[in-house]
Amino acid sequence: MHAAFCTAPGILEVRDVPRPEPGPGEVIVKVRSCGICGSDLHWFCGGFPPPPICPGHEISGEVADVGEGVSRVRPGDRVAVEPLVVCRDCWACRTGDYQLCRTLRIAGTMVDGGFAEYLRMPAYALFHLPAAVDFEVGALAEPLAVCTHAMRLANVRLGDRVLVLGAGTIGLLSVAAARAAGATEVWITARHPQQRTAAERLGATRVFGGPTATADLSAAVDGTPVDVVVETVGGTGDTLNDAVTAVRRGGTVAVLGVFTSTPALNALMLVVREVRLVGSLTYGRLGPRADFDVALQLLAEQPERFRRLITHRVGLGDITAGFKTAADKQSGSIKVAVQPA
Repeated sequence: MHAAFCTAPGILEVRDVPRPEPGPGEVIVKVRSCGICGSDLHWFCGGFPPPPICPGHEISGEVADVGEGVSRVRPGDRVAVEPLVVCRDCWACRTGDYQLCRTLRIAGTMVDGGFAEYLRMPAYALFHLPAAVDFEVGALAEPLAVCTHAMRLANVRLGDRVLVLGAGTIGLLSVAAARAAGATEVWITARHPQQRTAAERLGATRVFGGPTATADLSAAVDGTPVDVVVETVGGTGDTLNDAVTAVRRGGTVAVLGVFTSTPALNALMLVVREVRLVGSLTYGRLGPRADFDVALQLLAEQPERFRRLITHRVGLGDITAGFKTAADKQSGSIKVAVQPA
């Protein structure tokens, strides 16, 4: 089969590699769509070392083969992949916080991921796609589950006012997740026109952009700070301080952004205002319902609304061009989908 590997920053190489075979409890998925994530762009642009394996973790596809003992899926099933490989025995796995498993391995980072024609995953990591959700939209389940998980950890409730910092895919999907959690007002900062349009379509009640964005946001939160701030920028930004300043006393800051340097944080402001700072990694499960289940339900309710986030589509052979498009927001890109088949 064909699979992509990052050989150096800015360079992806498609190689012929053996197609994986399923072991006991494992499934082979024929990858239909795999999104390029903002975290992928960090290593593509040189912020992190590239993974030594096939990357890609926003995955949907079709079950091609199953291993011994697998009964929950069968060949031909349409699935979204929760790209976490865990022990299923430790305290974190038993309580539903399996994203905190000490043996956690993430597909596309620590084990081979979805920028390939086929992918091997444990059967427990697969979620059936609802009838209304096709492969293209189904690959958005992973980033949307990141956002539904964050809203759960931040305890976003009916009537809350939420500010999202950053309008990449995670920021935009955080708008939808916050609205679904009951937020009546959701503000967002957006640098590019396509992000502003997408944010409004997903339910943002106010978008801060352009040369006066910083002053406008400061004025808006000065008298009426928000209940929850969702930080999705990361990188080298000063957004943690921005978040602590914007949130109300006793409010919550949820950190989703991937920082490539140690960010500044005004700890005195954090203490004096009794701000709750919550890190949010991926997704887990609360009781019988996984964050992935919540995300798939949201996608099924309005699939075309979410499809508009997918601005570009490339085949596996054009994956380097796809990454360059994703990194260049002047191209109009939001989500670039790699579709091997």
